[in-house]
Amino acid sequence: MAPPGTLSTDPPVAERFFRVSVFCLVLTSVGTLVATGKLDKLAVLLVPAAILYKGFRVWRGHKPELSHAAATGLVAAYLLVFPVDFLFFSRVYATGSTNPAVFATLLASIHFLLFVLLVRLYSASTDRDALFLALLSFAAILAGAVLTVDTYFLGLFFVFLGFGVATFIGYEVRRAARGAVTSLLAARPEFERKFHRALGLAAGSVALGATVIGMLLFFFFPRFTAGYLGRIGSQPSLMSGFSDDVELGQIGEIKKNSAVIMRVKTTLPAAAAQIRWRGIALSTFDGRRWYTTGKRERVLAMDPEGWFEIPEIPESLRFHSIPMRYTVLLQPVATDALFAPAYVLSLRGNFASDPLTPDGGARRSYLRLDSTRSLFNPFHNYIAFQYEGFSLLPNLAPKLLREAPAEYPQETRATYLQLPPLDPRVEQLARQITSNAATPYDEATAIEIYLRTRFGYTLDLTGKPEGDALARFLFVTRSGHCEYFASAMTVMLRTLGVPARVVNGFLPGQYNDIGGDYIVRASDAHTWVEVYFPGYGWLTFDPTPPGRDAEGLLSRVGAYWDWLQLTWNEWIVNYDFAHQFFLAQSMHRASRTWSSRARVFFEGAERRGKDWILSWNSGRLALRALLPVAIVLFLLALNFDKVRRAFRRLRIEWRARSGREPRPDTQLASLLYEELLRLLARRGFRHQESQTPLEFAAAVSSPALAPALGEFTLLYAQARFGGAPCDAPRLQDLLQQIRRALRGH
Repeated sequence: MAPPGTLSTDPPVAERFFRVSVFCLVLTSVGTLVATGKLDKLAVLLVPAAILYKGFRVWRGHKPELSHAAATGLVAAYLLVFPVDFLFFSRVYATGSTNPAVFATLLASIHFLLFVLLVRLYSASTDRDALFLALLSFAAILAGAVLTVDTYFLGLFFVFLGFGVATFIGYEVRRAARGAVTSLLAARPEFERKFHRALGLAAGSVALGATVIGMLLFFFFPRFTAGYLGRIGSQPSLMSGFSDDVELGQIGEIKKNSAVIMRVKTTLPAAAAQIRWRGIALSTFDGRRWYTTGKRERVLAMDPEGWFEIPEIPESLRFHSIPMRYTVLLQPVATDALFAPAYVLSLRGNFASDPLTPDGGARRSYLRLDSTRSLFNPFHNYIAFQYEGFSLLPNLAPKLLREAPAEYPQETRATYLQLPPLDPRVEQLARQITSNAATPYDEATAIEIYLRTRFGYTLDLTGKPEGDALARFLFVTRSGHCEYFASAMTVMLRTLGVPARVVNGFLPGQYNDIGGDYIVRASDAHTWVEVYFPGYGWLTFDPTPPGRDAEGLLSRVGAYWDWLQLTWNEWIVNYDFAHQFFLAQSMHRASRTWSSRARVFFEGAERRGKDWILSWNSGRLALRALLPVAIVLFLLALNFDKVRRAFRRLRIEWRARSGREPRPDTQLASLLYEELLRLLARRGFRHQESQTPLEFAAAVSSPALAPALGEFTLLYAQARFGGAPCDAPRLQDLLQQIRRALRGH
């Protein structure tokens, strides 16, 4: 037996279980770090490969590759490398993150952690080394928790928890077994396998119990804010493309990205086609780029109930709009714009999201509203946050818009009729398209339809357009993505004297019927047009041809995954006191519902019982009339065999008398032969399965039966197997002779 504190080469009880548990614990912790997607490729490739190689060597029975002295020297030497890693390698990799200094420090620390873990793994020879590996694995799991809050982390953590429990159970069993005089299990492998299964079951049970208790503590323990590390924003990059301007050709690259930008729940799923998640409205065009100059912004303060009220809604829209309520979970994006549909009435959310204040910074939140009714969050959160709001979706009849006056305020004309030097063909095309249009609404509709039906949609435009990009789109390529279509319509309307502007935002997204929400991705980035109508304000037009949605098995699986992501973010990542309060209210309502349902059930059961007793009491006269019938049926059941034989004979008689002339009927011949066998069996003459009918007739040793039995068997064999007609009358006569002979036998 090995000395205490060493990993034995001739393992005692649970030694193999302990070694496998430690190795899987290390592998799971490193796998969790790799799965975050935040590590550099060098660490992602080298560290798991080194761990798997060590596992292969341990499986083949190799000893530790490093001595303790060499391991200590390597760790000390890495302390000299750490500043270089932090100042150069990790800092370069962290470029573009929301907080490069913090992320570089975290990444360099993780590199040091992984190096120490590998060195200890290749030098482990004592119990102290194994426990140190377990502690390093736990540190790796904590690092993974800092780097990500995605749903897969929960599954990997449960796996880590199971291996962690197994590791410490195996350690304790080994420690207790060292004092034993002999190891019986080592001599009986089948018992060792059963013991290992028992240890695995015990580890799984303890891990499951810890998970259940932890979930209960998570949901019921008071929650106020997410920790400070939640504000680090260690993501390497943010989805870009929504800034204060839009350049032709820019959206095309964004639309190739499938990253989720936001998830939206709304009370108006039927109006999905009308919804556009409006972000930024832009007024000025220089021939290649849209932007807004001279923005006049106002600060919106929060009312006592936490709502931000948006002023100056055209009164006519309140009578010709569809009200809509929605909840948005917005992921970190590289803009401070807020996305909401159409005319926003009010918004509410913790836009400051400051975990260092008791109320999360909600009371000091404010928003900015510019002259284009675009909303901005000045706190520019680098973490996901949630807000809710009310909006009006305009639902105006074309007749009303055709009757709108074509007289525009001077300020509107000065801002939204601005144009750079244009190719003269642009205005000529606009007038040609609208030659039959009588009103600004008809002109806007004509240009919208023309672009949607005469031009193609593509994302395959390479590089930024040279020269007059708009003229090239209209007269050369005749295809492009959304900002080309929106720019073309806006410019052509302005050449006709109709105020219009470009809006940057998102399409409705994909509806997930599993979670009941809309999944809006970067690929849903979109640009459209708003046209001004006096008295009604700015209304949406979209000249871009519609695209095609991908459907199939992968899309369905993605719907389930997105629902899981939404649930995870809502009830785990963003779980706070408000969620606890909602959960408590739901449980209270559910308990009241259950108690009322139970009371109704028992009252109904009592009422049905009373009704049954009353109906039984009133039906006793009918029961008395049925009593003789029940007695007859009971007596018949006692003599079932006789009744069955009587029915059998009646059946044979009916079949035999249904036609007096002999005819081919193998079924009738079989029925008569079965009756013969039954009669003979009652007198002790039993037919064996190996006997043919003729062999059985010859085996019956009774002179009184022989003539009739021989003729019956011959007629049966001819009818059953020879294709001869079944002479039923003769067979019945012979059967009667045999029956009489048996009575006298």
